[in-house]
Amino acid sequence: MFAAVARRLFGSANDRLVKTLDKPVARINALEPELIKLSDDELRDRTRQFKERLEKGETLDDLMVEAFATVREAAKRVLGQRHFDVQLKGGMILHQGKIAEMKTGEGKTLVATLPVYLNALSGKGVHVVTVNDYLARRDSEWMGQVYRFLGLTVGVIVHDLTDEERRVAYACDVTYGTNNEFGFDYLRDNMKYRREQMAQREYNYAIVDEVDSILIDEARTPLIISGPAEDSSELYRACDALIPLLEPEHYEKDEKQRTVSFTEAGTERIEQLMKEKGLLDTDSNLYALQNVSLVHHATQALRAHKLFTRDVDYIVKDDQVIIIDEFTGRMMTGRRYSEGLHQALEAKENVEIQRENQTLASITFQNLFRLYPKLSGMTGTAMTEAPEFGEIYGLEVVEVPTNVPVARKDNDDEVYRTAREKTKAIVELIEDCRKRGQPVLVGTVSIEKSEALSTILKDHKVPHNVLNARYHEQEATIISQAGRPGAITIATNMAGRGTDIQLGGNVEMRVRLELADVTDEAEREARRKAIEEEVLAAREAVKKAGGLYVVGTERHESRRIDNQLRGRSGRQGDPGGSKFFLSLDDDLMRIFGTNRMDGMLQKLGLQEGEAIVHRWINKALERAQQKVEARNFEIRKNLLRYDDVMNAQRKEVYRERLELMGQEDLSEMVGNMRHTVVDGFVTRAIPENAYPEQWDVAALKDNVKRVFGLELPIEEWAKEEGIADDEIRQRLTAAVDRQMAEKAANYGPDIMRQVEKSVLMQVYDQSWKEHLLHLDHLRQGIGLRAYGQKDPLNEYKSEAFNLFESMLGHMRETVTQVLAHVQVRLEEPPPLPMEPTPEQLHTIHEDPALAAAMADDGAVFRQGEAMEPVERTGPAPSSSGPVVRRGARQADPNDPSTWGRVSRNAPCPCGSGRKYKRCHGQYS
Repeated sequence: MFAAVARRLFGSANDRLVKTLDKPVARINALEPELIKLSDDELRDRTRQFKERLEKGETLDDLMVEAFATVREAAKRVLGQRHFDVQLKGGMILHQGKIAEMKTGEGKTLVATLPVYLNALSGKGVHVVTVNDYLARRDSEWMGQVYRFLGLTVGVIVHDLTDEERRVAYACDVTYGTNNEFGFDYLRDNMKYRREQMAQREYNYAIVDEVDSILIDEARTPLIISGPAEDSSELYRACDALIPLLEPEHYEKDEKQRTVSFTEAGTERIEQLMKEKGLLDTDSNLYALQNVSLVHHATQALRAHKLFTRDVDYIVKDDQVIIIDEFTGRMMTGRRYSEGLHQALEAKENVEIQRENQTLASITFQNLFRLYPKLSGMTGTAMTEAPEFGEIYGLEVVEVPTNVPVARKDNDDEVYRTAREKTKAIVELIEDCRKRGQPVLVGTVSIEKSEALSTILKDHKVPHNVLNARYHEQEATIISQAGRPGAITIATNMAGRGTDIQLGGNVEMRVRLELADVTDEAEREARRKAIEEEVLAAREAVKKAGGLYVVGTERHESRRIDNQLRGRSGRQGDPGGSKFFLSLDDDLMRIFGTNRMDGMLQKLGLQEGEAIVHRWINKALERAQQKVEARNFEIRKNLLRYDDVMNAQRKEVYRERLELMGQEDLSEMVGNMRHTVVDGFVTRAIPENAYPEQWDVAALKDNVKRVFGLELPIEEWAKEEGIADDEIRQRLTAAVDRQMAEKAANYGPDIMRQVEKSVLMQVYDQSWKEHLLHLDHLRQGIGLRAYGQKDPLNEYKSEAFNLFESMLGHMRETVTQVLAHVQVRLEEPPPLPMEPTPEQLHTIHEDPALAAAMADDGAVFRQGEAMEPVERTGPAPSSSGPVVRRGARQADPNDPSTWGRVSRNAPCPCGSGRKYKRCHGQYS
């Protein structure tokens, strides 16, 4: 009560923060008359002046008022758009490294030009992150006019660019691109072998458009660089054929947690079916150790059939299973569910099963964007997720007031007993709006439900448009004209569409479509004027009819998604209305409501076709949504705790890798590795305070022979009077140093330095890739430690650290072993490994509703003479090491050194009849 009174008297914390921006806005406005008088060249020259002032010690904050005034004047001249005062405030909030919540239609794209220009003056680059390539291209061209007018360079990162084109784009003052492209480029850069090959500069400042979609909805979606693993498509098909033979008592399904598992009877049934099909030995059981793969495939097949629905969670298009983003309704082309789930869905839908992948490099969007020293974002809906933004990213959310008060009327929800009654009420409302010439936007939660409603409207002969993942290409056109009189548009979710619904229609879109073939300028101008007049008349007619009416066919788990749909109406003070229709059959009501609700409504005398409408219902639904949001936040936060462990290791690996790339002479590092390996051998063979008869001399000799290829009289050394471990260590160190010095003398120091660098970086990458796989496996089973009263997270941290130490030890030994056995037979320096091809870049998608452990699919990248991605066919690199060849001579089947370069798919020259990649070409 006291808090409410204080808010009325002094305003909320948000109001007070926004009010502090009034003075800078007044100072910006005061500069406007002065800037109007400047010529274009004089206005452009202010950029040079700002940069000089920064070099002399002034800060960006010192320049903010003048820079913002300059951008506003430039936008007026170039775009014909002048920033409103509230847009200036939004720009200041973004410059402060916060999230600006601005309603739909408030011009967030234009707002971004202010902080982007100001921060680009430092010369360190600014990234503007969008949700798709269309918006990245559009905004870079549209807003790029302002930056170029003021003398800044603008680049855009989209799919299919070459490395050189990416380097040029990242070198620009302002770079637009999608979150996927920025993330992939970060990973690819950290797989390069020369600094000059890297595309990105050091991160400086990023503005994330639709920040809630990218930093919240996609927070569990790791970006992964991967390659194909072993093919097991037939096993997926075999397991898929068994699931339809199960009865409901054979599995338990929890829709709230979105999990499904075999019951005891189900396990017996699936075992019986597998034995009948020859998948399982008759004397074995499903959960025997050797049948782990069968359990995995059967479980994923069960999930594919019982948890995932076609046209809701995914669609089938062009013989591919394509995921549907539950938050935006968009197709997520190129993304795949992990852990074989996508292959199970492909088997279910009887399309081509693509091979699984193994991870070479990965990062989550959470950890990617936390790499930026300064980060900000903008969206129409962020306040509901403010706690998560604050805790995970350290970002404060500030609600920016609208330029004109919102005139939209948000009606209370209508709750019906059945979906049939609800649908009937929705159709009646749509027909009523259409008679009055009021446009309607109908929001559904899935393709299936949008098409079901479309069928009903067709039966009622109501003309309409459908916007969902099936009609993705027509998106901009459909949305731009959804405000015309009487227009009915059905859409699956409305997040991040990037196109406003303007009452009466969109002039520019109509001109682009209707006048595309008109070349005569006079005719074009006349027809454009006619379109403008027609749209203006239509706009007035729509306003009289009540503006755009938004109809929600059910509530989403997240309030933010509902708010995004509502926010499409009432832009810039336009009239509008919204209402959500619910039934007890809706997923949210069915899963999170109570089973007694239907009986209670009948007792209250609710008749067929009647609805409950009360603000208490709205409050109850909001509380249910808050509980779901809190649960989902806990899931994401818990996953991030685990990912932070790997992220700390990843940053360390990438930092050291960057240092390696910058050095030409790594002989000292390689020497230290060699000495550490020798020291480890001696320490294990000769424990402290042990008697000579307790020494494991045989193991020490075997290790020295295996790693260094040296036959040394270690037994004789051990029999010498008074010898100790230090003396043996010194003799071994001297022997291996002498061996490497002879190699360097034979091959020349320059070639040896190149070989050392090439081997070190190859083994470094191979070791990191294997470490990622080990972490995945560790993560999958770590939750079981809770049964032993141990904290799984602490156990994971401890074991991950031990695995990391083990990886470093294995890497040192492997580098030493390969260099000790390497044979150099090339005149030119050995080539550095090639980076992954674009085909190896994948985004692995974790179903946000599943609380399962995050275990990304993985990849192997072989670095050898053929320089191709291949399957892994053995353990660590063999003692023979990479053979770098010199010259051409007659190929001897018994001497691989005479074979030269052999295609990976060619028959092996040894005469075995197998392919080279399956024989001598394997990297073992």
